[in-house]
Amino acid sequence: MTRFLCTVLLTALPVAGFSQDTPKDEPLIEGLDDLADGMQKLFESFTDEVTPLMEDLAEQLQGLNAYHPPEVLPNGDIIIRRKSPKELEETPKKDSDEVIDI
Repeated sequence: MTRFLCTVLLTALPVAGFSQDTPKDEPLIEGLDDLADGMQKLFESFTDEVTPLMEDLAEQLQGLNAYHPPEVLPNGDIIIRRKSPKELEETPKKDSDEVIDI
C-alpha cells in the first residue's frame, strides 16, 4: 500500500524544467513508459488479491436474504427473524449478471 501511495504522489507532482516548445515526438519524462508498466502491474496484482475477497463477501451477503430486516422492540432489544421456507420460495432470485444503477 505504501508503494501505491508513493507512486501516486510522485505521478501527481508537477514536472519542472520542461519548456513549452518541446516537440510532440519526444517524451517529456524519460522512463514514463516504465512507470506506466509498473502502475499497470501494481493494479493487476491489487485486483488479483482483492477479487477472491470480494467474491467471498458476495457469497456471505447472499446469505442475508434468509433473514427479515432487524426489528427494534420498545425495550431496546433488536430481533432478527429468519424467513420461513415458504417466504424464501417467494423471494425472487436475482441473477448475478444483473447490473444495479446507483
